[in-house]
Amino acid sequence: MKRFAEADLESWKNDPQRMPLLLRGARQVGKSFLVESWAKKTFKHVLTINFEKQKEYLFCFESLDIQAILRAIHALSAQILTPGESLLFLDEIQLCPQAIMALRYFKEDYPALHVIGAGSLLEFALKEEGFHMPVGRVQSLYIKPLSFYEYLTACNQTALIDYLSHVTFQETFNPGIAQKCEILLREYFILGGMPAVIQSYLTRQTFDAAPLLQQGLLNDYRNDFGKYAPAHQYRYLQRLLERVPGMIGERFHYAAIDAHMQSRDLKHALINLVDAGLMYRIECTRAAGLPLNATVREKLFKVLFLDIGLVKATSFLSPYLMLREDLMLLNRGMLTEQFVGQELLALQPNYWPGQLFYWNNEKGAAEVDYVTNFEDWIVPIEVKSGKTGSLKSLHYFMETFDSKVGIHLSLRSLSAYKNILSIPLYMISEIPRLINL
Repeated sequence: MKRFAEADLESWKNDPQRMPLLLRGARQVGKSFLVESWAKKTFKHVLTINFEKQKEYLFCFESLDIQAILRAIHALSAQILTPGESLLFLDEIQLCPQAIMALRYFKEDYPALHVIGAGSLLEFALKEEGFHMPVGRVQSLYIKPLSFYEYLTACNQTALIDYLSHVTFQETFNPGIAQKCEILLREYFILGGMPAVIQSYLTRQTFDAAPLLQQGLLNDYRNDFGKYAPAHQYRYLQRLLERVPGMIGERFHYAAIDAHMQSRDLKHALINLVDAGLMYRIECTRAAGLPLNATVREKLFKVLFLDIGLVKATSFLSPYLMLREDLMLLNRGMLTEQFVGQELLALQPNYWPGQLFYWNNEKGAAEVDYVTNFEDWIVPIEVKSGKTGSLKSLHYFMETFDSKVGIHLSLRSLSAYKNILSIPLYMISEIPRLINL
């Protein structure tokens, strides 16, 4: 299952100034598979240490002396690590916070050796142990669920991607291709981007196993909280995990999570979940200029979940219902807003944890679902099933800020009306190209 982040790994490998690399992201987004599948094609030798399965290696990092660490690893593995030819991969690194600290000294004392660590819920583990992330000596790569284009690649639909990456507003969009894209989009709404769920579908060619696998992943996250979070935080994390998938697209209120829980405790729990990559804040920006995060309204925000398939699983929607109902209206439009948020995150560099924004005016009479920027253009994005001319909030934003371009996302065909681009949901990856046409 090819991941587009392989290009980032390749650039990192060839960078003479590289630092040890730390892959971050939620459990089961495919961090380990990505490293191991790429490394087999790239290095002559790969030594993988999984701290969950090979606990004897924990003792190798009692010292931060790199030569002592390498001698201990050699004694246990009987393998020699050769700079330029070998990769040392430290998997489930959150179980060995001392190994995270050692990444700094690999950079300082043995920079020729390629070293990658991967872990989930790192922030929980580090805070519990009292460690801090080594700053300036470790590079992070944030791995998220598969994007829609990555799903198409997994389905051997690269020819379809090629068509979508070249079509313009001046062409008549092939109706047969549009129908095929919508079918594949419906599949993605059902499956989401978690690799295990997608792999099961590709193997079995049925959606029947998807809900069970998705519920299993949600249970894994709950169990992880029990391992890493302090006991007094567990119930707040648990409650957020239960409630947030049903609040996508809505302004976030702590009282809506649980009226009997203190906002400050829920706020701290939400910060941890965002740090862990399980949730994303969608900040309300005034959009007065760039960067968008310079003018956020701190108390106004929405929350996005990790993956659309997991959001769908919490609502217990039948996969076969989703194959025929209006995607824009499912779960009051929440699934569509979740999908758009995920796709916009996928457009951002993987070395960046990701930021999302929306906008409303001070009176709350107008609201735009997403606001982003491509280079120096601030671009409002509205997710609606109606016609382009009826997008009152989008028009209001564009008139207020004299926007060069606005985007209307729906299942309607690719078209342009004045400076508003109507783009099908399955072509969000093409937005950077299309706004420059």
